[in-house]
Amino acid sequence: MAVAIITGASRGLGRALATALAGQGWDLVLDARKADVLEESAEVARARGARVVALAGDVTDAAHRRELVAAARELGGLDLLVNNAGILGAEPLVPLDRHSLDGFRAALEVNVVAPLGLLQEALPLLRTSPAGAVVNLSSDAAAEAYRTWGAYGATKAALDQLSAVLAVEEPGLRVWWVDPGGMRTDMLAAAEPGEDLSGTPTPDEVAPVFLRLLDERPASGRYSAPAFLESR
Repeated sequence: MAVAIITGASRGLGRALATALAGQGWDLVLDARKADVLEESAEVARARGARVVALAGDVTDAAHRRELVAAARELGGLDLLVNNAGILGAEPLVPLDRHSLDGFRAALEVNVVAPLGLLQEALPLLRTSPAGAVVNLSSDAAAEAYRTWGAYGATKAALDQLSAVLAVEEPGLRVWWVDPGGMRTDMLAAAEPGEDLSGTPTPDEVAPVFLRLLDERPASGRYSAPAFLESR
């Protein structure tokens, strides 16, 4: 069985990806900060036949990152790392002239430093996989200048650049940094309360894009989920 680590798997896209991968025969190591809701995701995946290790913790904690990779090793190795966990740094989002610097530092830790730390821990296993892959969750705010999205977008732009360099440094892996587009998630609702999200795709509707990436294994690079869906 192929093995994946998914961070931020208790809700939203992380839970949708865990459910989708479990249905494709993957075994999973799932991370999130809240144990009770993470276990709900794990139970859904187990019901699809997956072996699942659910480890509650904070991805900014190096010891927790080591636990995640150790759990994957116990399941047989690691074929896919999904750096999905992320925070906004301010809820709701505010213009840069009012953005808390502490909030920005926290977003950098979760959205940039932690994914790099987990990647460093996971690389020895990923390199031994016959089809090792890394998915880093990006955002259109990494490339476009949207009012109030500057600090969060800056962290995602930094993760994009780390991903691009990783793709050059690790040609034996597939490295995809993916903008999922707007999704009907708690994060988007917190970013812009009052926004009508009724027409926004759910994470379950976006998750198939990631399955398609794994099936087709296109070249390492930046992908937009809406564009990928339109190309079907």
